[in-house]
Amino acid sequence: MNELASWPLLSTLLALPALGGLATLVLRNAPWAQRIALTSALLTLFWSLLIVAVFDGSEAGFQLLDSAPWIASLKVGYLVGVDGISLLFLPATALLFGAAVVAGWRVSATASRLPPGLYFALLLLLEAATLGVFCALDTILFFFCWELTLPPLYFLVSLWGSGAGRQTAAVRYFLVMLASGVPLLFGLLALAFGVAEQGAELTFDLPKLLATPLPEGRQSVVFLLLLLGFAAKVPLVPVHTWLPSLAMGAPAAVTALIVGLKLGAYGLIRLAIPLAPIAARELHWLLAGLGTLAMLYGAVAALAHSNLRGVLAYASLSHVGLVVLALATFSASALQGAVLQLLNFSVAAGGAYLVLAFLQRRSGSTDIAQLGGVMRCMPRLSGFFLLFGLAGIGLPGTSGFPGELLIIVAALHSHTGAGLAALFGTVLAAAAFLAPFRRAFLGPPGNPDVAAGEDLLPRELALLLVPAALILLIGVWPMPILEALRPTSEAWVAALAGL
Repeated sequence: MNELASWPLLSTLLALPALGGLATLVLRNAPWAQRIALTSALLTLFWSLLIVAVFDGSEAGFQLLDSAPWIASLKVGYLVGVDGISLLFLPATALLFGAAVVAGWRVSATASRLPPGLYFALLLLLEAATLGVFCALDTILFFFCWELTLPPLYFLVSLWGSGAGRQTAAVRYFLVMLASGVPLLFGLLALAFGVAEQGAELTFDLPKLLATPLPEGRQSVVFLLLLLGFAAKVPLVPVHTWLPSLAMGAPAAVTALIVGLKLGAYGLIRLAIPLAPIAARELHWLLAGLGTLAMLYGAVAALAHSNLRGVLAYASLSHVGLVVLALATFSASALQGAVLQLLNFSVAAGGAYLVLAFLQRRSGSTDIAQLGGVMRCMPRLSGFFLLFGLAGIGLPGTSGFPGELLIIVAALHSHTGAGLAALFGTVLAAAAFLAPFRRAFLGPPGNPDVAAGEDLLPRELALLLVPAALILLIGVWPMPILEALRPTSEAWVAALAGL
């Protein structure tokens, strides 16, 4: 393990999907492009698990560091590393992207001029950029990877989306995220310049920035800029408007990536709060209020939506509101719950959207009025969707319960009103899932395509068994993840308290 730790493990992890994406892009043979994409995704998953095995969970700092000069004149460098917070996002990301590659196995180019492997190339390049967000320890490198996720998503939605609104959804998402990148970049620059004004050299090195506290006045500016930059990606109300249209217009497997990987919430944990801790504590009411608003609004909007994809999109908005509320408590247990909930999104929300991809392929629609009786014709598919939905609403015995319990307990202790609202929000979220499930999956079949639809194929069944097993395993035995998070979460809270 010591010899492996000296290897550039994280750089290799980032290179695997990037090289696989370039290889699939130049191939003109579609079956070979699919095989290389799947091989690259599986290798990335294996390598991420190897990183987890090498990581020393008893240490709280950044490990497996790898650095190189990048833009020397601006003191910008290539610096990657992981700690207990970011570690588990690597295999979660690799698993979700691997599932998206398998789910898109039958996807073909919409025009003969497009390379056969373009779809998989874009997926793999998006995976490399997403992993870069979780590994980057230079703030400009973080921003570079953050923005690099936009072009692949735009083309995936606009070229392979469904419905007439896919182009509008792709453009709206791209413009909203591009606009939110402006305050994010300004916040990172204000942070670096604020540190330099105190006599230190200009740096974008995250560990150094964390060790050099900003003046209180500058912290408020930095925190609000970073909060505004991350809010659109979380998403928080009212900058969430891109989510419903993208959920309806994007390919279901791509929506699974967007909903399952909450990069905005991770940005709040990694940058916004620890880099401006005094401002974050002073504005705790703002975080708690935004989280509570997103939680309640998302649950009510999910109740009113008529399409299963829209229901899941608004439900994810409600669930991520609970995570933002957890961050407003500034407690180690709530942070553990927040990270556990973000990991739960990857397996539960991602798995639910994959099920909807299989359902739409069979029935031609995910509109609730066009379904009905799916359980009778496709019991295995319905069972998996039910399991993923129950994990999303935090049923005991599933992966959503431990994190939700930790968050609510911490919220009731520090923000009693918001904690009570969170309890009410969980009830609404349960109703928002169970009511459409009853209408779409139970009762007599109302669509001939549903009645004639076949149940899950062996390949699809094998794909869904992995997240289903993780949901049950984490729900019954969450201690390994909580123990891995404990040193880093305690150090995170201690740093905020100035200890």
